[in-house]
Amino acid sequence: MARGTPSLDWSLVQAFLAVAEHGSLSAAARVLGSSQPTVGRQIHAMEEQLGAELFQRHDKGLTPTETGEAMLAPARAMRQAIHDIELRAAGKAHTLEGAVRITSSVVVGTEHLPAMVARMRLAEPRIAIELDVSDEASNLHFREADIAVRLFRPTQLDLVTLHLGELRFAAFASKSYLERRGTPRRPDELLAHDVVGMDRETAILEGFRQAGFPVEREWFKVRADNPAAYWQLVRAGCGIGFGQVLVGRGDAGLVEIPLGLDLPRLPVWLTAHEAVRSAPRVARIWDLLAEGLRDLLARP
Repeated sequence: MARGTPSLDWSLVQAFLAVAEHGSLSAAARVLGSSQPTVGRQIHAMEEQLGAELFQRHDKGLTPTETGEAMLAPARAMRQAIHDIELRAAGKAHTLEGAVRITSSVVVGTEHLPAMVARMRLAEPRIAIELDVSDEASNLHFREADIAVRLFRPTQLDLVTLHLGELRFAAFASKSYLERRGTPRRPDELLAHDVVGMDRETAILEGFRQAGFPVEREWFKVRADNPAAYWQLVRAGCGIGFGQVLVGRGDAGLVEIPLGLDLPRLPVWLTAHEAVRSAPRVARIWDLLAEGLRDLLARP
């Protein structure tokens, strides 16, 4: 770069990537937590500085020009470098204070982790805990979370993983439902009952088919994909449902139905980026979380 030419500001590159990847100024603004005029000014400033048009404007939004397309790879490399710097800096924090962000699935995050977080706060009052509950996997490379509780084995590079055990599943129904409809004793008797199914997810549907019952989605008269909503439907007496043994047995309003089914188990993995895992505050919460989850999974 010639002497006197200003270096390209990261905020401009960030705006360029957001527009290129999301197709419009408004969508990019939402992702960046900014405003459409601000993003528009950033794109204009970048084009002025580079002396090149980066986007073609059309009715449906913006698409990169040939120059813009050529810039995508180095811009993404710049974004990765920024994230790597943040990760390395986070890993060098030497105090047991600050915030640690934990992400988990909906059921684990709502049913199991709150009590563990309460114990963490008692043990380490200077560490703040941020709990991100979602069934979408957060990206540990981009610092969307410091520690993840996964129900699958992560395979990304540069991640530290720890297998803690397995979550077991069983059939449950509310006392009110069983008083009204009776209790099935064999898997085939489920066909004469109401079973709470899933809407777009296919796990329960496939489970029935693998057991030799070729039911269709419409056979489940009540359906929900959200795990929390699913459990509430079972608790309300809408039918027999399938869920975590630890959750069902902990609910006085539910009754476990021993059908002799060999239901799948889900592995529980603790995961963090290796650069962040070494930070003392993250390492401390990792240890407390591992201890709490091991104790939980050891329950009968």
